[in-house]
Amino acid sequence: MAPGSRADSLSALGDRPFDLLVIGGGIIGAGVAAAAAHHGLAVALVDRGDFGGATSSSSSKLIHGGLRYLRLGDVRLVREAHEERRYLMNVVAPHLVHQIPFLLPLYEDGPHRPYVVQTGIAVYSTLARARLNGLVSPARAERMVPGLRAEGLRKCGLYVDCWTNDSRLTLANVRAAAESGATVLNYAEVVALRLERGRVSGAEIQVDGHVIPVRARTVVNASGPWLDGVRRLEDPAAGKSIRLSKGVHVLVEPQSESQRTWSAALTIPHDKVRVSFAVPWQGMLLLGTTDALYEGDPAAVRVEEADIEQVLAEAAVAVDRALIGRDRVRATYAGLRVLPGGDGVTTNARRETVYMRGSGGMLSVAGGKLTTYRRIALDALEAIRSDLGLHAVDRRPWPLPGASGLDRVDLPLDVDPPLRSHLRGLYGSLSAEVLAPALEDPSLLEPLSPGSPDIAAQAVYAAGSESAQTAEDVVRRRTTLALRGRAGPDVISRIDALMAQRTPA
Repeated sequence: MAPGSRADSLSALGDRPFDLLVIGGGIIGAGVAAAAAHHGLAVALVDRGDFGGATSSSSSKLIHGGLRYLRLGDVRLVREAHEERRYLMNVVAPHLVHQIPFLLPLYEDGPHRPYVVQTGIAVYSTLARARLNGLVSPARAERMVPGLRAEGLRKCGLYVDCWTNDSRLTLANVRAAAESGATVLNYAEVVALRLERGRVSGAEIQVDGHVIPVRARTVVNASGPWLDGVRRLEDPAAGKSIRLSKGVHVLVEPQSESQRTWSAALTIPHDKVRVSFAVPWQGMLLLGTTDALYEGDPAAVRVEEADIEQVLAEAAVAVDRALIGRDRVRATYAGLRVLPGGDGVTTNARRETVYMRGSGGMLSVAGGKLTTYRRIALDALEAIRSDLGLHAVDRRPWPLPGASGLDRVDLPLDVDPPLRSHLRGLYGSLSAEVLAPALEDPSLLEPLSPGSPDIAAQAVYAAGSESAQTAEDVVRRRTTLALRGRAGPDVISRIDALMAQRTPA
């Protein structure tokens, strides 16, 4: 991850002492590393796989307050989420976080009454400081969402939330950490913790066939679904602190231009608490999610055919089945939500964050929402402030790399507006860096897959400046190829070739 090469990071990891070692390069770990480095601390960030390779690239890709959390009585969480949403949309990552209206269809046989929804949306919109809210007619709703199921439709609730690219948001935080001096390394697994006088003082990290001893004053465990495994490196008797919920999403390709340009997303109610979504995302329609207790190996989570059938059936509550048939499915993915330990169904579990100090002083951070990652990271930094010698934690938002100067991006090449828009939406003001190699090699402007907006220059940039180690890293987390169903063997081979030619030594 620019600046610096992987070799530089490997060298620094074992050569220098750190104030903070962060284990886990998902959105929480990346956020903690970025915040700590921003405060001038010496930080190392490592992940056993790719940055954002698990939960943080498998979310519903929404930056939202969580309308259903009002039903659960968690007004505080909704208020905090809306505040963070405003920061992300206006300051932190305006190129990655975009507003969109949401419709909540109210059918005659549905679980909610219009007046109850209208009241809830009024409260929600007040917390969001949004003007767009209330109830709209079926006719207006159908103009916003062609293909909306009209049979039995009474009204639609209307409110505003945001969509994002979760992988790119995570990578932007990793880069922010690196630009502030942090040492960041993916495919680097913590295999043991170092203890001095009973206190965690670093870790043994296995990377590229070697085990590197790393010294650190403080360690934060942000390893998501693997949290308890890392906790047991500190204390073999540590009990179970979390449970996991499996969420599956399906992407379908619209059949026509009108379907491709929905002007609103759908929040589809299924009972008094649970909802699913249908969100226009990068020219596709993102459907989901499921919410079921998962007790297997986190690395083995998979999408089953029954999961796909469930997602499509639930979407069909509000969307014409002809638009979301099995033949339209182009991609699927499964992720694991980290929830605080407890009993009961996962759909009713509070999406709260738990901070735990282990017997050796390691701080483990469990749970939370993509939307509130920044607040979670700052709260984690607050919890270890005395260990780090920090006088205060600066909670003001600051722009991530690529977020500044969006109105004056000067590209080195004259490219078509769709490509310009695509690059701006992934890289923001860093788009010029992505295109720079194409000045000498125009073939890098060619699409990586016919009909896809992602181009060869992005694979080169991913390898040289974004820590991508494999073609899978490129198609799944640095471009939109996998989510468009455009990650076949030919594309993988082409990316492998580009990475082999362009990856710096």
